[in-house]
Amino acid sequence: MSRLLVLVNCAVQLLFTSDMFVVTANRPPAPVNVSVMHLRADSATVSWEIPEGDVIIGFSISQQRQEGHTQRFIREVNTTSRSCVLWDLEEETDYIIQVQSIGLHGESQASKRVHFRTLKKSDRFPSNSSNQDDPAVEGVDKSRQLQTGEMIIIVVVLLMWAAVIALFCRQYDIIKDNDSSSGKDKVKPSSLASTPEHCSGGLLRRTAPEDCSGGLLRSKVHR
Repeated sequence: MSRLLVLVNCAVQLLFTSDMFVVTANRPPAPVNVSVMHLRADSATVSWEIPEGDVIIGFSISQQRQEGHTQRFIREVNTTSRSCVLWDLEEETDYIIQVQSIGLHGESQASKRVHFRTLKKSDRFPSNSSNQDDPAVEGVDKSRQLQTGEMIIIVVVLLMWAAVIALFCRQYDIIKDNDSSSGKDKVKPSSLASTPEHCSGGLLRRTAPEDCSGGLLRSKVHR
């Protein structure tokens, strides 16, 4: 009976050890050449390399302040990126990071610990060509381009509205002038019709002439 228990215990240990060996063998290798570049007061870019021949579907980054105990984890899957921008960092602060690869059968061992220190906000960054490949700088450039495009669209729309309003006002003035001219033409005949006649004679003659006092002229009868 004791021998049977020993055999069962040995078999269980063997199976457990073999499963652990298979899982460890299928895990991807740890990232290499981990480096930090494009340091700023509140951000930094982490880059790494993956040994060839392994299927990698994502990465995981652990971030920790050197003087603190709180860790921050960044995990992304379904990506082949080999770099990541760390945001919301504190200026003049020491950080420690480690990178892990995510494969089809789990995560790799953590890479070597990498130490870096953020800059001051007053520090200026050298303008070199390498910054053009920085995802952070690329994102800032894209946002600036979008803002410039939106401003151009707004200005064009305002100019179009101003042109439409000016055209409407001009057409309104023309219509108003035409209405006033036609009104004057209608008033002229009535003024002519109401022109009084003079006793000395005028264009209009009456059949029964009136004297200047308003009475009818009496005709003399010759016998």
